[in-house]
Amino acid sequence: MYAASPYALLGLVLALQIKHFICDGPLQTRAMVEGKRIYGNPMGLLHAAVHLVGTLLVLLLVGLPLWFVAVFSLGEATLHYHIDFAKERLVKGAGWTINDAYFWWAFTADQVIHHMTYLGIAAAAVALT
Repeated sequence: MYAASPYALLGLVLALQIKHFICDGPLQTRAMVEGKRIYGNPMGLLHAAVHLVGTLLVLLLVGLPLWFVAVFSLGEATLHYHIDFAKERLVKGAGWTINDAYFWWAFTADQVIHHMTYLGIAAAAVALT
């Protein structure tokens, strides 16, 4: 069972951040990136599913209850999908490229919001104990 010590909490946040790096980096394909700007595109959904599996594994490994794992993995994947979609629509709609400061502001905001969801998951795990 999950113990909400300060070290366990930091370990959970760290594990979710590493998961994020793996799922948004090496496991993300160009097709996924391009698919994220079209709502319901299978490749954008696949990217969210990769995050779902990653979050599920992390939460299982730290010993959280199955209901918590299911609810928060699905919730994080749903949020991840919509955060990515909104960022991609904004960037493409505005015509921003990597040469524009606003592109990087949107990219950074996207990443911060993702990491805020991990802090929310960790806060919920602490509240559970």
